[in-house]
Amino acid sequence: MLKMLKVALAASAVVFGAHTIASADGHQVVGEMKFLIPGGAGGGWDGTARGTGEALTKSGLVGAASYENMSGGGGGKAIAHIIETKDQGTLMVNSTPIVIRSLTKVFPQSFRDLTPIAGTIGDYGAIVVGKNSDLSDLNGLVAAYKADPTNVAVGGGSVAGGMDHLIAALVMKNAGTDATKVKYIPYDAGGKAMAGLLSGEIKALATGFGEAIELARQGEVKILCVTSDKRVAAMDSVPTCDEAGSKGTSFVNWRGFFAAPGLPDDKKQAYISALKKMYDTPEWATVRDRNGWVDIFNADADFVKFLEGQEEQIGGLMKELGFL
Repeated sequence: MLKMLKVALAASAVVFGAHTIASADGHQVVGEMKFLIPGGAGGGWDGTARGTGEALTKSGLVGAASYENMSGGGGGKAIAHIIETKDQGTLMVNSTPIVIRSLTKVFPQSFRDLTPIAGTIGDYGAIVVGKNSDLSDLNGLVAAYKADPTNVAVGGGSVAGGMDHLIAALVMKNAGTDATKVKYIPYDAGGKAMAGLLSGEIKALATGFGEAIELARQGEVKILCVTSDKRVAAMDSVPTCDEAGSKGTSFVNWRGFFAAPGLPDDKKQAYISALKKMYDTPEWATVRDRNGWVDIFNADADFVKFLEGQEEQIGGLMKELGFL
């Protein structure tokens, strides 16, 4: 009889494991998890989704993970897809740009049209140049910009007026220049933007610190500054932008996950539980430290409150910089 009961429990976990807290050993929280990535390979969204999936599956909290990259519309294509399909087995990664692009009407939806699950990490912004650049610090970039803004193309892995553009403008504004003159070159995701920097198409790159840190370790790029309040332990040789001459610059780009609208509460709580438990695993520590991420955790109602506050804060900053 005991053997039959164990078989029944195992079968139950197979049937319901894709969405609910159900496993025979009490460790696995979600059976299967599909990640929808609104940009191309190599960018911050891609790295966040795949790194999170790696930690969840290697730790045993999730049985299996799959990934789908869906570029287009500044992230709007993926948002529209998850809303239309109402796929309850999918988590879409996103970040601060979902707030920015909603404000600028890049797409008609906002976080309110989805089921916010949790904010999970923070990634500071960074200003980066190629290894062969004649620029060795932020002051050199600012001096070149002041001399001729049209000769200083700054790229990023988001649309004009998006996250990376905002970082570049904020750094230049706080360095005492006219931020509205930034010659910004948009690329589809951070990987292509980094390729543009390495090929010499752009003079500098505004990107996530986590996206640049590995290439900086390899000596392929130089990070001029990071938009943190204090130096990041993962690479403490990089000065903060405030130290480098962009006074008062501080900005962290959160990343987190959203599900389809109308997601039942038990399924939402299963996703939240898996992500929350992830922080206590050595597998997550490995992924986090490798990418230079900062742990944050805002789930459910707290995440919604955070998003509403950021919407107000970012909206004011964008108006000041002339983006709205």
